[in-house]
Amino acid sequence: MILEEKKGNYSILTLNNGKVNAINTGLVTALRDKFIELQNDETNKGIILAGKPNAFSAGLDVKMLATNTEQQAYDFWLIYIQALQAMVNYNKPFVCAITGFAPAGATILALCADYRIMAKGPKYLMGMNEFNMSLPVPEMLGDIYAYYLGEAKAWAAIQNASLFNSDVAMQLGLVNQSVEVEDVLPLAEKHLKKLLNIVPMIYAETKHYNRKGLQQLVNRDLEKLSKEVIAFYQSPELANMIKMFAANFS
Repeated sequence: MILEEKKGNYSILTLNNGKVNAINTGLVTALRDKFIELQNDETNKGIILAGKPNAFSAGLDVKMLATNTEQQAYDFWLIYIQALQAMVNYNKPFVCAITGFAPAGATILALCADYRIMAKGPKYLMGMNEFNMSLPVPEMLGDIYAYYLGEAKAWAAIQNASLFNSDVAMQLGLVNQSVEVEDVLPLAEKHLKKLLNIVPMIYAETKHYNRKGLQQLVNRDLEKLSKEVIAFYQSPELANMIKMFAANFS
């Protein structure tokens, strides 16, 4: 699900879950476990999270959502937000190389990073477009989105199911650089290496001071948040909508 390339004192983690890196239980489990592992690894000083060339992630695996039992759905959402928690709480330099499309749940993965570099391209978009499918935006995901955009702008963007190219995303503060796709990973490595020159304790403490709000969003009762998401999925209307979309997608 995740390929790790160790390069000296940092790791490049590449999402590797099929053609479009759909976010399913296996992928979020691998993400959660890898970030916790590297947080506790004294030889690891930083992470780059990347996708394949021309792709980052297409977002949540709708086929999985359509076929999950209630318990499986609960397990997915709990592990997904545990992964977000682990990524936000990782106190070392963390750069995201958005190598292609990154809508919905993939946008939230990217927003956990300290610094984001996104590829230019008409099909390379990010944003929360769940309302196109009448899907809910769970509380933690909406909170993380609003941390960057502000509550009012985030809610307007969610209502319109807005997706943004890299240039607009940079103007909005969702990403820090907008570059050609072939430059995304090299520039991500360049920026990470710059951050690795900072004394680790200084970086970790300053990161904590400047992301207290984001950390508060993820350090909550995750089981309660997961149960609230599942309440949405108990609606027959939503279940039918997901099944129809999954069938059309197939």
